[in-house]
Amino acid sequence: MFRIKSTKRERREWLYGYAMVAPLIIGLCVFYFYPFIQSIYMSFTKTGAFNQSTWNGIANYKEILTDDVFWQSMKNTLVYVLMTVPVGILLSTVLAVLLNAKIKGTSFYRTIYFLPSVTMAAAIALVWKWIYNGEYGLLNVILEAFGMDGVSWLTNPGTVMVAIGIVGIWCSFGYNTIILLAGLQSISKSYYEAAALDGANSWYVFWRITFPLLSPTVFFVVVTSLINGLKTFDLVYMMIPNTSPVYNDAQTVVMYFYRNAFEYGNKGYASTIAVIIFVVIMLITVLQMKLQKRWVVYEE
Repeated sequence: MFRIKSTKRERREWLYGYAMVAPLIIGLCVFYFYPFIQSIYMSFTKTGAFNQSTWNGIANYKEILTDDVFWQSMKNTLVYVLMTVPVGILLSTVLAVLLNAKIKGTSFYRTIYFLPSVTMAAAIALVWKWIYNGEYGLLNVILEAFGMDGVSWLTNPGTVMVAIGIVGIWCSFGYNTIILLAGLQSISKSYYEAAALDGANSWYVFWRITFPLLSPTVFFVVVTSLINGLKTFDLVYMMIPNTSPVYNDAQTVVMYFYRNAFEYGNKGYASTIAVIIFVVIMLITVLQMKLQKRWVVYEE
């Protein structure tokens, strides 16, 4: 085979192209790839005095198998995900369908529902922490006005995860609604016109036309919601202090990573937790990619 030599102009264009993408590539290498490789290496080390790391093989991974606090934090994280993801996506889908209808003030409603997504998590956590306050919180004031007893929402093991889950849903469903709304608006109107001519009712149209054509967008929302749920940190960290009697009942796996890395100074063990979180998220994402072939419909 003959090799065609590139012209001077082509080489100059390639140089310009590489120069344009160089900042992005350098940024990815410095802030993503290198820390990722370093975390994997550190998961096989033990951090000693003066922040010195020594190689200890798979000892961290053996230790984590018998670490009750880690498994409790993993359980809390999965409970949070199971509470927030299905309910959040269901509410987002319903709200997106309503906002897609021709009603007055649609733009206003879209803005209102999207506001929690652009609000700082620290501010949201502080406001909800006041709402859930067991002594003078707004929620208990409303309950007492109806003759019911107040509840210690954030200090009761039976209610703390439910309370946090409600906040998680409130924070995420506005963003998911906008994404789903964009998916709804990309569906061709010709499908609905054909269904109307055939006399199909609204329920049939939703399950036979809307949802199948919306399924790629729903799949995207499911994947991102699961990933965000598995690595949730800021809301729980701000709402539940480490002095709380239910701290272990609410601590997520990322919070446990944070405590080991920055409170205990055990960066080797924290790296092990980070690697396990990455593996869990990767396996769940791969599983979703396999299962999506059964229910996601891509319009040709």
